[in-house]
Amino acid sequence: MLPFPDGLCLPIARVPLTTETFASGVLPPVVCYFTTACLVLLPRTQPVRIALWPITAILTFRAATSLDMSMGQPKLNFLNIDLQLSMFCIAARTLEWTVQTKPFIRVARRSSKRNSVLDALDLACNLRGCGWDWSQGLYVPFETHSTSSPLVFAMSALVSDLKHSFLCGAIHSAVQSFSPDTFGSVDGGTIFDESLPPHLRYLQSSTIATLCAFGIYSALQAGYELTVVLGVLLFRQHPDQWPPSFDSPWRSTSLREFWSRRWHQWFRRLFIFLGGHPLSMLFGRVGGVIGAFLVSGFFHHLALFAIDPSSEMWRMLLPFVMMGAGVIIERAVAGNKTGGWMGWIWTMCWLVLWGNMIVDGWARAGMLGGSSILDSATPVRQPIERLVRTFDEYLHAC
Repeated sequence: MLPFPDGLCLPIARVPLTTETFASGVLPPVVCYFTTACLVLLPRTQPVRIALWPITAILTFRAATSLDMSMGQPKLNFLNIDLQLSMFCIAARTLEWTVQTKPFIRVARRSSKRNSVLDALDLACNLRGCGWDWSQGLYVPFETHSTSSPLVFAMSALVSDLKHSFLCGAIHSAVQSFSPDTFGSVDGGTIFDESLPPHLRYLQSSTIATLCAFGIYSALQAGYELTVVLGVLLFRQHPDQWPPSFDSPWRSTSLREFWSRRWHQWFRRLFIFLGGHPLSMLFGRVGGVIGAFLVSGFFHHLALFAIDPSSEMWRMLLPFVMMGAGVIIERAVAGNKTGGWMGWIWTMCWLVLWGNMIVDGWARAGMLGGSSILDSATPVRQPIERLVRTFDEYLHAC
């Protein structure tokens, strides 16, 4: 579906993913992506990159809007989210590489011998830019897995992957159990229960929002650590190439610390390039902060648009812009001295306040009703459902 100013939507027929549609739809923008990654490592290639980018943009748009990764199964709509966000990242990253005037330099490699193909592959897969000259200012968490040998490192990552996979499935089951017929299904619905008084209503919604935050953390950790295992064992990569993505975000004592250090930084460069830099040139540091969060809100809206074209953009833009506003407020009030238990309370309250709106937007679009193997494989699904029902009955009894 494509939106129009009058609020109408134009239906676009999506075709199921097959070997043929993958070759004609997904493969071309990926080839353009890798080609641009090769070109940006070479001098005097900008004219070629400028000519290639419009083609890349058109191909990514076509792939994002014409393919149905769910193969007609609503509970697998999250695969369309992955496709749409991946295509957006390809278009955005190749745009940045197109305007780059000097070649990127890989400053950290395991061998002194240069391999342009491997460098381009690393650039294409390395969202944070670890080991590249364009990632200045990036915070990399301390390693938590043993690095005594690649095998020990991979096994430690595998154990962590299994743990986070279990947590992801358990939390997802708990969230869906709150209301399996509304936001716990693909039909969607609000997380704010109108049958409860305001204080209990927001206690319940905040519980759901907090569970969703830990669920997202667990899902991203599980996916990342699986790639760590594959990269180290199959492709013989060094553990240094796989630094942790998260740094205990629940310990944050300021919003700035949460968003710039403890939460994952996979899309940091993308948000700064598309929103932070342009608005900072117009409005200074404040504009840079708001611009980065504005693009983040649009990015998260695209996730909803992939499964519900009628979703309202403000439901993502407003809370993410307010996250940026919170960073500005704490800097204006406390400077760089935010910390301690008061800083932790401030950070968690602000995150939960606007997190309610973010999760409600997801719930209305039916995103929380999706399914995965992690849910059905969770051995404690039934006890979790009973626990959630008991808690819900207690709130209504109050």
